[in-house]
Amino acid sequence: MILDPLLPPPPGDSLPEPLLAELTALYASNHAFHTLTGDFPDPHHIRPEQVAHALSEEWTQPGTEVLLARSFGGLTGIAITLAHHPDPADPDPWIGLLMVDASRHGQGHGRRLATLVEDRFRAADRTAARLAVLDDNPQALAFWTALGYEVIDHREDLQMKRPCAVLRKELSAP
Repeated sequence: MILDPLLPPPPGDSLPEPLLAELTALYASNHAFHTLTGDFPDPHHIRPEQVAHALSEEWTQPGTEVLLARSFGGLTGIAITLAHHPDPADPDPWIGLLMVDASRHGQGHGRRLATLVEDRFRAADRTAARLAVLDDNPQALAFWTALGYEVIDHREDLQMKRPCAVLRKELSAP
């Protein structure tokens, strides 16, 4: 698996159509997740302009990095990280989204993508990582706790006020 940063397009430009098509297919494959999140009006019919808008919203946050995971000659997953949480009392970087093509779930791609993200944090001398899991997503909670993340808090997310568990993992040397 190769992890490549995706930079925002210059002002007035858009993502290349083939890339946007790949991203839309990735997002659309995860309609069950998007049904839980409410991020898209119709999770069974996600459109390219909606994905482009969602990514542009992510890039408005300082310190956001969009990482594309490629393997098997195509887009396997995406991770969106935040170098610093908006709360200055929170010193850790965050994993805002980690999503693998639904046709590849259960094959270890999510675990590998999470490890690559953690490796990037370690390379930046970060000592821990955090993320939030929606309370009504027990599969995600099981995934992250199996990777060593521990629940440290319960609160609403900042954007949509959904109840979440906040998880944290110490990042020791690999």
